[in-house]
Amino acid sequence: MPVPSYETLMLPVLRLIAGGAQNVAECVPTIKAEFGITDEEAEEIIPSGSMTVLQSRTHWARTYLAKAGLLESPKRNHHVITDAGRRLLATNPTSISNKTLDQFEGFKDWRSQSLTGGDGIGVSAVAPVIDDSQTPQDAMDSANAMLTSALRDDLLGLLQEITPQRFERLILDLLSAMGYGGGDVANGQMTKASGDGGIDGIVNEDALGLDAVYIQAKKYAPENKISRPDIQKFVGSLTGEGATKGVFVTTSDFSKEAREYLNKVQHRIVLINGQMLAQLMIQHGVGVRTRTTYVVKSVDEDYFSDLSTKAI
Repeated sequence: MPVPSYETLMLPVLRLIAGGAQNVAECVPTIKAEFGITDEEAEEIIPSGSMTVLQSRTHWARTYLAKAGLLESPKRNHHVITDAGRRLLATNPTSISNKTLDQFEGFKDWRSQSLTGGDGIGVSAVAPVIDDSQTPQDAMDSANAMLTSALRDDLLGLLQEITPQRFERLILDLLSAMGYGGGDVANGQMTKASGDGGIDGIVNEDALGLDAVYIQAKKYAPENKISRPDIQKFVGSLTGEGATKGVFVTTSDFSKEAREYLNKVQHRIVLINGQMLAQLMIQHGVGVRTRTTYVVKSVDEDYFSDLSTKAI
């Protein structure tokens, strides 16, 4: 039979991971057999050519279950069922759909909340539903927002796995890609792993090093927010270096008190939380690559504007 929709695959994926499957690759063979999918159907490739339709839909089923808090990933490409997932299976559901997942706050938040970065850069966490009422353009915009939202979360998961030193290097790469230091990685440097006085990196804004931006990078779990004392310590480090500009980056977020404290200091400090960090990485091509590009064309009115002869 044709490859089922990702919603149809949600229940089988949840059951398989509850039974010990660790990732999508381990789920696919069983799903293929369960639904009687032929080899030819299983080998059908999505338009981008990056994976099969079966792999793609199984992956999205896993993603949606994770957004609802039914699955979690203790490490990359290793998924386990949560207590919420076990409770749902205990009800012996005949299927799982988006309507089923709407009862879970995590899923509703993923689809409806918006997050705004500290420097005014909007970071949307919206994962809108694509339905028949949308125009093709609306559907493409919605799909792009959904893909970007999932990509941000994937990046944040990966950032939790790298070493603190590698994370600091990534921040320097990102700032260079954003144009700091004239876009030259050579104009940025990491401080020593120990005894850095609260400074993790420095980016020179000009070739002579007359002006510099000091960096603090904290790889924290999502629930561990940067507090006001953390920001005060960073400000003290800047003062000790005679510096006035700083960027504080974290994979988590900043407390309300931490953000408000910046209004009381003369230093120019930009706060970048996890969602904004992932968005900036996507925007500036750090740690991501373009897999597929869709070009939408329309009639060139200028080309036809001087054609006065009408067809007879």
